[in-house]
Amino acid sequence: MAGNRPLALVTGASSGIGYELARLFAEQGHDLVVNAEDERLEHAARRLRETGAEVRAVRADLRTAEGVDRLVAALTGLTVDVAALNAGVGQGGAFVDTDPADDQSVIDLNVTSTVRLAKPLLRDMVARGVGRLMFTSSVASTMPGSFQSVYNASKSFVQSFAQALQEEVTDTGVTVTSFMPGPTETDFFRRAGMEDTKVGTMDKDDPAEVARQAYDAVMKGRGKLVTGSAKTKAQGVADKVLPDRVKAAVHRRMAEPGTAPDADGRPDQR
Repeated sequence: MAGNRPLALVTGASSGIGYELARLFAEQGHDLVVNAEDERLEHAARRLRETGAEVRAVRADLRTAEGVDRLVAALTGLTVDVAALNAGVGQGGAFVDTDPADDQSVIDLNVTSTVRLAKPLLRDMVARGVGRLMFTSSVASTMPGSFQSVYNASKSFVQSFAQALQEEVTDTGVTVTSFMPGPTETDFFRRAGMEDTKVGTMDKDDPAEVARQAYDAVMKGRGKLVTGSAKTKAQGVADKVLPDRVKAAVHRRMAEPGTAPDADGRPDQR
């Protein structure tokens, strides 16, 4: 890559929040390395190049060690000014019913790949004395995730990890930001098998607005931010004071299979 513009890395960039983040970085003068595991990545990269940015697309499945290694190798010789570790996946359903392989997939992507990517990125930034690292956390990180137990726990890890790194890099010239979206209009709930839930069918936040708020936060060096609508921000405030047992019960009413309203707007009584 030419190297005359700052470089941003965005994972999970083929659609949703990740794509919108990449678009904002490109429009604000960054070249890009974008990653996703699906075939839509090349289409996203073509659209991003229309902004005038140089874009390198690295198709790799970060749920695997080989995928992480492929992305790290693609960054060799490049100076990453901003890294947005955004790739993530969910899994709905009762823990006793979900496939252990699906549970492990959530952990592999949301937790393991995040740690493995953050290490070389942060080492390089600290060595240079400059850089911005951002994590896509979630308001789910603040509550026990009944019927989304592994996903919420994985985001609790991401949130704790990000805040620990914030303290470790104090006075190094590097900033670490975690942003916490609520339910957002992306492929998340379809991929998580949650289309028959209340949260899966409700109105959701605009990924472009979520990304805009996250972009502003990272460029200002903020530590963390609940992003999205006023409703999501209010939920973030409430989650600071509600007991965990209450939050778990509320989450159940949103995420339990069969809670989606029927055609008359009434909750499914299955």
